[in-house]
Amino acid sequence: MTLYRRFFPALLFMFMGSFACFAADDWKPVDPAELAMKAPTVEKDADAEAIFWEVKVADESDSYGAGQTVLTHYLRIKIFTERGKEQKSTIDLPYFGRTNISNIQGRTIKANGEIVELKKDAVFERTIIKFGKLKLKAKSFAMPGVEPGVIIEYRYRESRPTYYHTRLEFQQDIPVQIVKYYVKPLASATYRLWSKPFHCNPTPLVRERDFQMTSLSKVPAFKEEPYMVPENQVRAWMLLYYSTESKIEADKYWKELGKKEFNENKAAMKVNDDVRKVATETIGDASTPDQKLERLLTYCRTKIKYLFDDALTLTDEDRKKIKENKSPADTLKNGIGTAQDMDLLFGALASAAGFETRVVMVSDRSENFFDPSFANDYFLDDRLIAVKVDSGWKFFSPHILYVPYGMLPWNHEGLKGLLTDPKEPTFIDLPVSTPEKSLERTIGKFKLNEEGTLEGDAYIEFTGHLAAFMKEENDEETPEKRETILKDIIKKHLGAVEISNLKIENVTDLVKPFTYSFHIKVENYATRTGKRLFLQPAFFQFGETAFFTNAQRKYPVYFEYPYVETSHVEISLPEGFALDNAEAPGSFNANDIVKYDVSLKMTPDSKTMIYDRTLKLNGVVFPVETYPALKQVFDLMHKQDNHQVTLKYTAAASK
Repeated sequence: MTLYRRFFPALLFMFMGSFACFAADDWKPVDPAELAMKAPTVEKDADAEAIFWEVKVADESDSYGAGQTVLTHYLRIKIFTERGKEQKSTIDLPYFGRTNISNIQGRTIKANGEIVELKKDAVFERTIIKFGKLKLKAKSFAMPGVEPGVIIEYRYRESRPTYYHTRLEFQQDIPVQIVKYYVKPLASATYRLWSKPFHCNPTPLVRERDFQMTSLSKVPAFKEEPYMVPENQVRAWMLLYYSTESKIEADKYWKELGKKEFNENKAAMKVNDDVRKVATETIGDASTPDQKLERLLTYCRTKIKYLFDDALTLTDEDRKKIKENKSPADTLKNGIGTAQDMDLLFGALASAAGFETRVVMVSDRSENFFDPSFANDYFLDDRLIAVKVDSGWKFFSPHILYVPYGMLPWNHEGLKGLLTDPKEPTFIDLPVSTPEKSLERTIGKFKLNEEGTLEGDAYIEFTGHLAAFMKEENDEETPEKRETILKDIIKKHLGAVEISNLKIENVTDLVKPFTYSFHIKVENYATRTGKRLFLQPAFFQFGETAFFTNAQRKYPVYFEYPYVETSHVEISLPEGFALDNAEAPGSFNANDIVKYDVSLKMTPDSKTMIYDRTLKLNGVVFPVETYPALKQVFDLMHKQDNHQVTLKYTAAASK
């Protein structure tokens, strides 16, 4: 915990100044020129454009007496086309966690000046994204009377828990003529307000009455691309933060922070007799460092429940009733804890077993790519446990249940982590798992009839990061729901199918692969034309779309982690048919980054076709300038996956 975070709560309420709730009649006047606008000014092909987006920012006390940052938003948008009408007829205001959206008001101003107010009962809440433990919700509302030529405007209050950093967004999904933020800073002679813009160049903060104002003009729309780097890496935004320093030197900052973090966690990983006893009993007859550490890791994951594991189905009220752990011994006693509790317990157990341990401060590359040149711990909000083995360090994240021993969560791999130390904290490179550790293995054994119906058994297995994702996505679902999800995925690719004997195994197992197995019947899988059948051997890639469809790209391509896919398919041919077109799809190797191997052969009796496919992806981030070549590689793979062979009915084959 940094110095300013220790003392910030005492100063928090010096940073007051809530903004009054909106009155019904205090909308800004509409300029006739705005109503008369016929075309956008920022992007010529835009279907809608925000005339302005103004936000006031202040800290307040929430209903529990804790600090919260309140942002009061006001947007005015011009609709130009029918697509703009479709795009902005319904507004979603996303939020998650303890963030709250309230005080929503809106209205539509028609070209003749008529005003249609948004009714209060038109606002509703819905879940728009569920990804692992993250459930992204939204306050949604349909704007009344939207049509090309109108202006819509809405305003709302957004309250966030105060983490002593404030993020200011500058981009919408439509272009914005001007964005303005009015910030009421801390009234303190000790703390200085700093700002750090990312991917934009807003005006410096300048005093305007009781506020400091910054603005950005002619802001283009933010448009997502498939397999793109995290939005934080490309989207326009600004970070506000406080420091007691008048000048922040990166090297000095990180060393001081690393020392403080070490000292705080040294006490938090205290070893007592209870911890020592559990470590000894858990290690048992293990002799090697890996054996010992794996047993300690398994103990933490099986004997201690993660407080925020969605599979526990605890409510916020349930969590409030659970006693806080103040030491690793408390975590042992209570059998449940936060991520920090579980990680520190593992560190204490490893220390009790004679290992040297450290806490590593690390960022989350699903959100951003950490750069140590920016001297602020805003991005280093995650923690790992480092254990010294021989002359190197091994890294662990015990509360991430399904990541195999020897691997880190994918979003921490390949980063620089701050290894805390009482004397010389240093940044250390975190390893990246090899592609072979995250494997999707598919096996299919099928029989094809003369009408083109394919029937047989399929098996799908996931390991490593792929298994961790599948387990996390499925562990809170009922068995019936899991089956429904899988069937929907299969039907999306193959159309109407019959599925039976479906098994989903090892959903919550910490070690075994996540697996699917099922019997499937697909009518018209092969196309019958006269005496010929046209067949795609790549059964498990049937119906997949191309990775990249756009000819050009604005942002780097980003794959979360390296992986391998292997596929083995056996298809018994219908009686009387033989392979007519023996051409097999080709293999290729793109600089050992993308390796694609495929083979197609017949059994000696010419009755069964055997198709084998392996894809190995050994890259994570690909710059924009490499996109044409990368697209060409993946387009070729897609073409090869869709390769068809021809079967022909012959009298000789029927004998």
